[in-house]
Amino acid sequence: MRNASRASRESRAAAGRGETPLERADRNFAELLQELRVTQTGVQILFAFLLTLPFGPRFPSLDTVQRTTYVVTLLLALVASILLTAPAAVHRALFQRGAKELIVGTSSRLASAGLAALALSFTGALLLVVDVVLNRTAGIVAAAGAFVLCCGLWAALPRRLRRVGPRR
Repeated sequence: MRNASRASRESRAAAGRGETPLERADRNFAELLQELRVTQTGVQILFAFLLTLPFGPRFPSLDTVQRTTYVVTLLLALVASILLTAPAAVHRALFQRGAKELIVGTSSRLASAGLAALALSFTGALLLVVDVVLNRTAGIVAAAGAFVLCCGLWAALPRRLRRVGPRR
């Protein structure tokens, strides 16, 4: 039922723009790729930063919690990077097979999961840095704030705008 009403809304939206379903899928994929370009830069910078940390002079002095935070954060940054680049691999594997709508839907879900992993990796990186520079309590507070901000701006705000925004 939910998919049927969504398909109906998408059909009406495509008709309102004067585009075919394939043109709409092409436009949606181009918009998604632009979004991924923006997020990928942040992921690459964070991942590079994390990769260099163990080679710094202060790394051997980290305690077990800090080292665990580091490893988990590094893995989350890797997962975010993989998820946010996966749409290119999906597109490449299904290129010219008439699967653009499948590519767009799958890529959108991969990007959403990538943003979730990115929010967690941002949170972990901030926790680690503030813990080392100030103390663990300050790190936890800063990380919690960052996580709430990511959830608010990346999840709650778009949902709210979807509810109160213009109807098609």
